[in-house]
Amino acid sequence: MVCAILAACAGGGLGYYKHHKSHHAVPVEEPGSITSSIAPIALGPSGLPVPRFVSLKNDKVNVRKGPSSEHALAFTFQEKGLPVEITAEFEGWRRVRDSEGSEGWILHNMLSGKRTAVIAPGRKGTYLNLMNGPNVESGAEARLASGVVAEIKSCDGNWCRILASGYDGYVDQNMVWGAYPGEAVN
Repeated sequence: MVCAILAACAGGGLGYYKHHKSHHAVPVEEPGSITSSIAPIALGPSGLPVPRFVSLKNDKVNVRKGPSSEHALAFTFQEKGLPVEITAEFEGWRRVRDSEGSEGWILHNMLSGKRTAVIAPGRKGTYLNLMNGPNVESGAEARLASGVVAEIKSCDGNWCRILASGYDGYVDQNMVWGAYPGEAVN
């Protein structure tokens, strides 16, 4: 039985603006860790893999056009917990990309290792079942609107266990942006 519909609503969900990005976040409590990935692993200057997924640590995070505070402001993320992918590192700066492909540079202390995901990005207006277990026969716990941000509890390479607006369940790993296909996250 479907217990709730978690939809992008006015003041929530995903809303993009020319110079500001606004999302509705689900609070994140524990970090995930990469245990394996089909993505090639190269270590950046920090000693951590590049690329890798992280999340925003604060409600407002400025994104610059280059790796210094002297570079112009490109836009501002406005949601704590939003997942971003680090694609490059330079000193204390990280080049990041969001689920829509927007890129820029963020100071590393504005990022967290906590793993989060955007549900079914690019499928605006659609819903995804949050399953009771890691298979389609387990029944739906809730329905998630595309664009909902969720905490990743774990992924096994096929299914991710997530927490979204108080609902705990499983989604097909290919339907989230925040974990690589085939990646195990603990």
